[in-house]
Amino acid sequence: MRFTSISLGALLLATTAPAMAQEAAPAAAPAITLNGTATVISDYKFRGISQTDGNFAVQGGLTISHASGFYVSAWGSSIDDYVTTHGTAHQELDLIAGYKHAFKGGVTLDVGALYYVYPGTRPGFTGDKSSSDFIEPYASVTYAIGPVSAKATVNYAPKQKALSLDQGQSGTLKSNDNVYLAGDVSAAIPHSPISLTGHLGHTFGPSWLVPIQRKEYTDWSVGAAYTWKNLSLGVSYVGTDVKYITPTGHDAAKGSILGSIGVSF
Repeated sequence: MRFTSISLGALLLATTAPAMAQEAAPAAAPAITLNGTATVISDYKFRGISQTDGNFAVQGGLTISHASGFYVSAWGSSIDDYVTTHGTAHQELDLIAGYKHAFKGGVTLDVGALYYVYPGTRPGFTGDKSSSDFIEPYASVTYAIGPVSAKATVNYAPKQKALSLDQGQSGTLKSNDNVYLAGDVSAAIPHSPISLTGHLGHTFGPSWLVPIQRKEYTDWSVGAAYTWKNLSLGVSYVGTDVKYITPTGHDAAKGSILGSIGVSF
């Protein structure tokens, strides 16, 4: 996640300096910016499916952006061990590199690639060819009109062993690919710290990212957030049209209400 900040000192100076000083050229914006987030959420759901078996997750991220539009990010979250093949992962680390450009008329293009890493999931015995880490290029187009914006996104994970359905079996793994299409709408309520969001996504498989016995499924969510300075409180409802039973007997894909508290810097 990326945020835009303004220097309070520079703002005060601009409003109090003499007229002659105001005629001077404004200070150039920094070429490189660093932003971060830290969040606690009641359940980490990835495309509608819980990654923490319905439990709390701790998340955080950092983004380095260049004035040219290029950026790199690292984002992490705690997860449950059933998320990966070997059932040994307790963290997810997302490494991201991309390019973002805003055109005239409120259109923004964002393209890049996301590499999912699950530390500690490498098998410790010879002959196991399974994998958990995978890469997923993405592209999105956002159109904004005042406080309202709409975004269309496509994520495509090419064929790779981490998405295969026959992991844990002997022999050569059959690689699979995956496509995720999503639409998002967000709106900031004028003259208030409240914003609203809506999301609809569809996952095409079959692959490790689709619940077993299904070739595809749909997820959706609606939410609201309250922002005060750098603090944000959020609530949302997330649902799907599929079931995914975890080793503890919980349905990780069942619709539920989520709450979160986060800080940005």
